[in-house]
This record gives sequence, structure tokens and C-alpha cells, in this order.
Amino acid sequence: MYDEFTKEILLEYEKTRDAEIKALEKRKREVYEKIPKVKQIDNTIGKTGILISKAILENPIDYEKALEKIHKEMEYLKQEKAILLTENNVPMNYLELNYKCSNCKDTGFLENGKKCNCFKQKLITRAYFMSNMEKGLQKENFQTFDINLFSDEPFENETLTPKQNMQNILAVCEGFVFNFDTKSNENLLFYGTTGLGKTFLCNCIAKALLDKGKIVVYQTSFRILEILENHKFKKQKNKTLETSYQLLFDSDLLIIDDLGTELTNAFTNTEIFNIINSRLIQNKKIIISTNLSPLEIANTYSDRVFSRIFGAFTSLNFYGKDLRWEK
Repeated sequence: MYDEFTKEILLEYEKTRDAEIKALEKRKREVYEKIPKVKQIDNTIGKTGILISKAILENPIDYEKALEKIHKEMEYLKQEKAILLTENNVPMNYLELNYKCSNCKDTGFLENGKKCNCFKQKLITRAYFMSNMEKGLQKENFQTFDINLFSDEPFENETLTPKQNMQNILAVCEGFVFNFDTKSNENLLFYGTTGLGKTFLCNCIAKALLDKGKIVVYQTSFRILEILENHKFKKQKNKTLETSYQLLFDSDLLIIDDLGTELTNAFTNTEIFNIINSRLIQNKKIIISTNLSPLEIANTYSDRVFSRIFGAFTSLNFYGKDLRWEK
């Protein structure tokens, strides 16, 4: 999927360059019609390479003087052109290609072959759009996470207070982001009742990775099953559907929210297992968020699904008072 994004972005760069070349030709025609002398100067300057080659061929041993004369003539013509443009109120860069990014000249790559920052930003923007999380990430990220919202009082029979527990969970989540490219087998399971910060932390992780240029997809289990059903049974498929389906398998991180809210049957069990298993085999990371307890997951899904989740995921238990009611 990353390769598909790259191809689309490179095509955008190509279209941008083509559009600017056409715009430049139009500007040249305007100026040449208004100041014919500028056209003559440009034509002469355009022959510089031929003049240099000719000078070297005619006198291969002592051609420096000829080259110096050519350069002086070209500099004189450039000065004359600048004066003509200024006298006619034409900006100096009007007859030049105006790149949107001067660093890479709208190619996406620097001279050393590395991706330009504008290319990276396009990837990040594309990833944000495909992640299904554009709005939520502006408010919910590691910078806005407030640990003090969680109680430091003992909760039921738990050893740690909700605040201490959340401090541990937060450390795991930050480590997940930091080690994303090195720990290929790390996946997370968030479980606990509603209003305890599971979705907030999913957003924190997603934003941090999206800002690194990773492809993150955030979908509810209900929406995932809807995508799978449409892909499998819908006769007429479109690009959006195919992309949504492929991203479930190819994105750098898949976040499955509200596992257990979808209608569970043989089909959903098979498809959920297929996604989880396929991603684990490819070392593609997953975060699952659910209101179900481990026992409820075992009773809801097949043994294969339960085994893959609790065998390949770090389980993090969220507990405490519902923060939404507290607010």
C-alpha cells in the first residue's frame, strides 16, 4: 500500500511539473509578443552549449579564450534581458519555472537521492486521510494526555490504583511507538469497560506513528466486517472499497476498535481470524480495543481467534471509574 501511495504522489509531482511547464510557455509567449528583443536574447542564450562545443572542436588545445568570450557575451545578454524586463514591469522570475518546492524542484527527491520533506509530508497527509482519524487526532494525542484524570485511590481488588495502572499502560504505549520498527512481534490488546481511555490511547499511538510517515488504519470491528462483506459479496467493486480492504492487511498498523460490538457468527469469526492471522504472519502490527473481558472474548470468538489474540498480544487491563461521567 505504501508503494501505491508513492506512485500516486509521484504522479501528482509529474502533473505539477507539466502544468508549470505549460504555464511557463504561456508566460513566454506573452513576454515575447510584448518585447520581441527578449525572444531573440533567449534564442541566443539557448545556443550557448552549441557555441561552447564548437569552440572546443575548432581549437581543442587553446579554447579557454574563446570560452571566456562566449561567457562574457552571455552575461551581457542576460543583463540586457534583465533591463528590458524591468523597464516593462515584468518580474525577473516571470520567465522561470516556479516550483512549489524549490528544494526538490517538484520531483519529491533531493540531489542526494533522499526523499524531500514535501514528499514525506504528502505521505503523512495521505496516511492521515486513509487512517479514518483526521479529526480525533487533533485533540487526542500524547501531548494532550492527562494522567491526573485517573484516580490515585485503590480500586476494588486491584493491586495498583487506576493512576498507577495507567502510568504503566502509558509507558507500554510510548514504548510501542518508540520500538515500532524494531519489535516486529509486538501487538497490544486494550480491554476494560467504557470511558477508561482506551480510544484516547489508540489515538495517541496512531498520531505519533502517522507523524513518522507510517500508514495507520483505525476502524471499528463493525466497519471492518462491513468492508469484508462488501468485498466478498458485492458484485461491483470500486477503487475505494478495494483500497479499504487492502489496507486492512497492508497498513503498518491496524487498530480494531470496539471488538465484540459486531454481529458474531461463523463468517465474522473466520474473517476476524483471517485478518489477525495474516497480519501476524506478515509482522504487521495490530492494536485491539474491546469492552469485553478475556473470558467474554473466549466465549464470543472461536478458539483460534482467542488463541491468536492472547498468544501474540500484550494484554493491558483498563480499570477505574468511567472518566466521561467524572467529567
